[in-house]
Amino acid sequence: MGEKVAADGFGLPDRRRYRSKLRQCLQALDRLLEQQRFEGPRNLMGLEIELNLADAEGMPRMINEEVLGRIASRDFQTELGQFNLEVNVLPHAFTGRVLDQLAEELHTGLAYADRKAREAHGRVLMIGILPTLGPDDLISANFSRADRYTLLNDQIMAARGEEIRLEIDGPERLVHGSSSIGPAAACTSVQLHLQVTPARFPDVWNAAQAVLGVQLAVGANSPFLFGRELWRESRVPLFLQATDARPSAYAAQGVRPRAWFGERWIDSPRDLFAENLRYFPVLLPLCDEEEPLEVLEHGGVPALTELALHNGTVYRWNRPVYDIADGVPHLRVENRVLPAGPSVTDVLANTALYYGLVRALADEPRPVWKRLPFAAAEENFQAAARHGIDARLTWPRSGRGGSPVTVPAHRLVLDELLPLAAAGLDAWGIEPADRDHYLGVIEERCRRRTNGAVWQVAAYHRARDGGLDREKALAAVARRYTELVTAGEPVHTWPVQG
Repeated sequence: MGEKVAADGFGLPDRRRYRSKLRQCLQALDRLLEQQRFEGPRNLMGLEIELNLADAEGMPRMINEEVLGRIASRDFQTELGQFNLEVNVLPHAFTGRVLDQLAEELHTGLAYADRKAREAHGRVLMIGILPTLGPDDLISANFSRADRYTLLNDQIMAARGEEIRLEIDGPERLVHGSSSIGPAAACTSVQLHLQVTPARFPDVWNAAQAVLGVQLAVGANSPFLFGRELWRESRVPLFLQATDARPSAYAAQGVRPRAWFGERWIDSPRDLFAENLRYFPVLLPLCDEEEPLEVLEHGGVPALTELALHNGTVYRWNRPVYDIADGVPHLRVENRVLPAGPSVTDVLANTALYYGLVRALADEPRPVWKRLPFAAAEENFQAAARHGIDARLTWPRSGRGGSPVTVPAHRLVLDELLPLAAAGLDAWGIEPADRDHYLGVIEERCRRRTNGAVWQVAAYHRARDGGLDREKALAAVARRYTELVTAGEPVHTWPVQG
């Protein structure tokens, strides 16, 4: 959805043409896979982080256009809300000292962006959901000035035919109606890319799908929305509901939402692209002039523009990506589940855990997805989003029996998954000192049973106990969070008071 699109009306001929082009794109993908036209192994990874803009009081600032003008770098882009930015890190070979290289690049880039934001009386903040956001901040009038956001909103709302309803039960309850997809702008994430060969893709995607719950348990950082304490990772139910193109009657009938976990392990990357065509109506029927099958017939590489655009409107937590670099097609797994923040060190600790686990699990001779029901992986995902580090997760026992058992998330990570992640990082060739440093951050979170969400909730309740009302307590949390992020230490070291 990062491409420029024009906001025009669509008729039935547009949709028929687009569906036809989608089928042609899928045929072209099949031929590319059969002809083994994809790039060979390169171990390339990429990183994107969505950011919030807030003022000195911790309140959202609708200034991304001004801040982007001051930053003047293509590495930074708009996101849905005017209080959002996104930073994109160039691809790196995932080996050696890459984690420390990424740390240096992120520290430098984010510090620069923050300096420019301060010139506009704002701050750059990595946090899953800014706790001071209110309903009036998340309206269509506060969309970034790009046609694609208005167009996507209009198409989702037209397909839905009724107001979006947010309904989330946690320690507190939130019920809210919205006439736009604006609430989705509250969700800021970290997106981790891994380029893989077609043969390797199913194992990597299945492994990534299996660990979604683990990622959320240790990395949760979004416990508040509209002043209510909800799930430890409230982005999960919020994004599902805020992008839901289904009328309520369709949802009741079990029609799949566009923010989708999936329903089975896969055997080919084609499975995911084919599901997108089979299950999800077209939202943005914008046709490119390219004829993909003709391009193939002439020995070229088609961009598969319609396939990529449709894929961008299906919000899988692990999304398949088809792309072309230097004239050669490749595939990526895009992991989209992690919230932004808290610190750069925390982001890279989450990154190390993910890439280490995916490598180790994809290499296993007895794959976890052969021993863990897909439904159990989804239950893990939901439990971790709701309870964070206090979740109980189902995982196959190590050893010959290998039957699944349910254990506390922190014990699963400490006892089984951290050693696996370390072995995976070794297989990537990651520097041992960096491996130990970043996995050590995950270990300390688990030992102390804390993460960004736990810290935010504790800081909020301390502020309330100190006599602040709800709004002022949330603002105090945002301000203190900003101070501690600036200091640069990982969240497990943050004090709740002072």
